[in-house]
Amino acid sequence: MELAMVEKILGGKEILHKQLDNKMDLIELSNTGVSKKALLSLAKFLNLSLHQIAAFLPVTERTIQRHAPKERFKRVVSEQILHIAEVAARGLDVFDDKDKFLKWLNFPNKAFAGKAPIELIGSRFGASMVLEELGRIEHGLFA
Repeated sequence: MELAMVEKILGGKEILHKQLDNKMDLIELSNTGVSKKALLSLAKFLNLSLHQIAAFLPVTERTIQRHAPKERFKRVVSEQILHIAEVAARGLDVFDDKDKFLKWLNFPNKAFAGKAPIELIGSRFGASMVLEELGRIEHGLFA
């Protein structure tokens, strides 16, 4: 998995205060909580506003606004942030170009019943479907 890219998308070691070396690091980070700064870094990478990224999370935009930059979210929110960051890292790896990945992410896709992949990333099931489709693209299998 692209843990180094997940780390970079979330603002790097400076923001996360740890290096992501393995899946256990993701579990630890979700338990300690992802900071607002890391969430904003993810939103910036995906070219999303705070309002747009909040729609993918089990927390309101107002709650995010109230958080201090270094304040950490609860585990359920942190896990969703990390899952979305995994999708972003995988997409960047598959497309090898941020702009191409973002275009694909925002374009309706028949593999998702005509929905854009970004519409699915707010759900763990949807994010998993997007990851699976990225795997098919990587291997040249298109729906």
